[in-house]
Amino acid sequence: MPQAIVTGSDSGIGRAAAVALAQDGFDVGITWHSDHGGAEETAEEVRGLGRKAEVEQLDLEVLPDAAEAIDRLIERLGGVDVLVANSGTGTSELAVDLAYEDWRRVLNVDLDGAFLCLQKAARRMIDQGRGGRLIAVTSVHEHQPRVGSAPYDAAKGGLGLLMKTLALELGEYGITANAVAPGEIATPMTGQTDEDPHGKDRPGVPLGRPGDAREIAAVIAFLASPKASYVTGTSVVADGGMLQMGPMAGSHLSDPGWRRP
Repeated sequence: MPQAIVTGSDSGIGRAAAVALAQDGFDVGITWHSDHGGAEETAEEVRGLGRKAEVEQLDLEVLPDAAEAIDRLIERLGGVDVLVANSGTGTSELAVDLAYEDWRRVLNVDLDGAFLCLQKAARRMIDQGRGGRLIAVTSVHEHQPRVGSAPYDAAKGGLGLLMKTLALELGEYGITANAVAPGEIATPMTGQTDEDPHGKDRPGVPLGRPGDAREIAAVIAFLASPKASYVTGTSVVADGGMLQMGPMAGSHLSDPGWRRP
């Protein structure tokens, strides 16, 4: 059976991705930072679909040692065919006020830690000799900045370019590397619960609402599938049209409140 590892899969997009991959026949490695109970709930969903689930803590603020959790999951699963680098954190503070420690913390989790996890999976995929899929969950802020998110923007932009580099370097092994760039998704990270977002009004988004974690998971599952065998080095934006609103939103803002997080 194929094996997938999804980091940060105790809730939100990570949990939805783990379940979607299990539905597609993958055994799944699940990681958590502080919510062990959430990770076990994800594992139960995976097992309820008849797939194997393994759980490990992954604290990407403790590098490089933390990424050894990926090696342990690979051994317990018996291999790895898909790695979804989903763990992430951020800030809400202007760059001029940001402490260096907070800058480094976000870069450690969102970029350095993602690199180490992707590297460990890639090395195993090369050794296995059957190809593989590397998928990074970035953000619309891989492509456009946000006030108060300097380290997050820098990390997600760097991660997006890292995936393009991996696509070049790993193609000869049949390993694809892609990013998924969500907009606002109804998850705990955006101050929302994992709930149906259709009743939430977002006038500045063409589709008029936030996204559902399962909508992002569907894109991840596609990139992990044989249907995406010729897709590599790209970033799939799933944002309800948000990125298309730059000139429209800019010309219609009526006050300077956007200048503060």
